[in-house]
Amino acid sequence: MRRLIGNANCVLFDFDGPVCHLFAVRTAESIAHRLRALAGELSVSALLSAELRTSPDPHQVLRGIARRRPGALVVQRLEAALTSEEVSAAATAHPTPYAAALIAALSTRGRQVAIATNNSPLAAETYLRRHKLSGYVGGRVHGRTGDIALLKPHPDSLLRALASTRTPAHRALMIGDSVADLAAATAAGVPFIGYAPDEAAADRLADAGARHVVRSLEQVLTALVTPSFG
Repeated sequence: MRRLIGNANCVLFDFDGPVCHLFAVRTAESIAHRLRALAGELSVSALLSAELRTSPDPHQVLRGIARRRPGALVVQRLEAALTSEEVSAAATAHPTPYAAALIAALSTRGRQVAIATNNSPLAAETYLRRHKLSGYVGGRVHGRTGDIALLKPHPDSLLRALASTRTPAHRALMIGDSVADLAAATAAGVPFIGYAPDEAAADRLADAGARHVVRSLEQVLTALVTPSFG
């Protein structure tokens, strides 16, 4: 892991998970319910599969409806509603332990830091400002666009982050907490460290092929700041 960090000119963070627990108070399940209610108001409830009708994941609901091609206006309304909910959630999000210290340490040691997320960039920017982390990231927040097909596991947000930092993929590092993060990093050619605060998450990442998984970002911070001898 120390070699990965030492080789990285830029470190890309997924937002919800590695940086904060976005839905700590405003739960993801409640937001998924709001999107389903909006789908009813927009007369597209028929596009909800049995799985989507019970899914606690608002991104899965948005993606599932968008795949059925209900029309651009419907997708825009649903995405805007999700953005509003995420921005509100950012005000009560709980920081991930050691994330702020790691971001600051990376920046002060000459690494560029960027965010590559399926969340709204407005939500990430709101959180970073609130926790005085914006200066370390410097506007390099690459989140959800209007094209829902480009959500991870598509590598789009990572590729935009690499372009904004002018970093070759092999000189970057992605820290993510999901199989989709791993798949996006693999597709982009970016080395990956999985963040898994519990055993089940660690097993999912390992089963998907993640070679480096940490249970705490303290492990990454320690690898960064501990001098290497020999």
